[in-house]
Amino acid sequence: MSAQRGSDGHGGVFWRESLLAFGPHAGAHRVAIRATISTLVPLATLLLIGRPEWAPWAAFGAFTALYGRNRVHLSRLTMQLTAAGVLVTMVGLGSLVATLPMPTWPMIAAGAVLAGLISIISDAEDWHPPGPLFALFAFSGSASLPGGTLADAGTATVVAAASAAFAVLVGSTGTAIRRARGLPTPRGELTRDWTLRAGRRVQLRRVARYAIGVLLAGGIAVLLGIGHPYWAMVSALVPVSTPTFAAGVVRGTHRMAGTVLGVLLAAGVLALQPSAIWVVVLIVVFTFGAELLVGRNYGIAMICITPLALLAVHLATPTPVEQLLVDRLVESVVGALVGIVVGFATRGWAPRQA
Repeated sequence: MSAQRGSDGHGGVFWRESLLAFGPHAGAHRVAIRATISTLVPLATLLLIGRPEWAPWAAFGAFTALYGRNRVHLSRLTMQLTAAGVLVTMVGLGSLVATLPMPTWPMIAAGAVLAGLISIISDAEDWHPPGPLFALFAFSGSASLPGGTLADAGTATVVAAASAAFAVLVGSTGTAIRRARGLPTPRGELTRDWTLRAGRRVQLRRVARYAIGVLLAGGIAVLLGIGHPYWAMVSALVPVSTPTFAAGVVRGTHRMAGTVLGVLLAAGVLALQPSAIWVVVLIVVFTFGAELLVGRNYGIAMICITPLALLAVHLATPTPVEQLLVDRLVESVVGALVGIVVGFATRGWAPRQA
């Protein structure tokens, strides 16, 4: 436990140094390009066929492109296929919840359970990025779309599946090119580990941390009367996904500070009342920026992630701009604070090797 105490004991120094730390590039442009293409093509296709309201489902499927940035070729393909299956399932389940007369509380309760369960898959499959954040976003975002029917749930699943399949195809392009040129294809290292015991990747205590954070953040957001409680639920995952409490405080602070600046940027963009085509162009630009920065400094990346999320919502279900901006700001802060509190209350649950 000495390492853990040392980390906590010097938490102030760790916090100050980590808050402004800027990591190495590490080939971020490659995943940024894959994510950009995987987002652009589905959204542009939906605009061409006159279905911009399907954009969130396509965006959730496109999250597949974010997985496996630390993998190559076949091992990336394996990880992306697993992530795609989970993301598409989450869109389908969320769309079914949206058909309920009052879906908010079922969405929060189911989201808490699913966040914990998906964290097991993430740990066992060694996902990168780790954790259930994108899967929870796909589920809760789909469950929050208005006017859901069973037919919509089917459409949502198909749209997300098509988008995810395209993202997998983009991620496998390098392997196809190498094979076409007769070059050897490295398999990479697959490290699955489904063992449920102390000291392994799969941690049941982490499951509880995720579930508690999502449940509390979603419940508080609803009680405050905020219009998009799933933003608070997703934000709550950010601080509790880190191995130590000090790291969680840094990540939560990044989330809040980056959201404030991102909301200001989004306000300026939305004040221009961009057309649907320009909204898609901006979503693509912010996607590229987010993936270029997220591994280097999460707070700076949030300046791109925030307007990206707001533009995607605005494209699908136009909402009064002021309400959209306030909801995003308040819910992100509420969720991050809840995550920090849960991280503090459960700081003794961290694995010893953290």
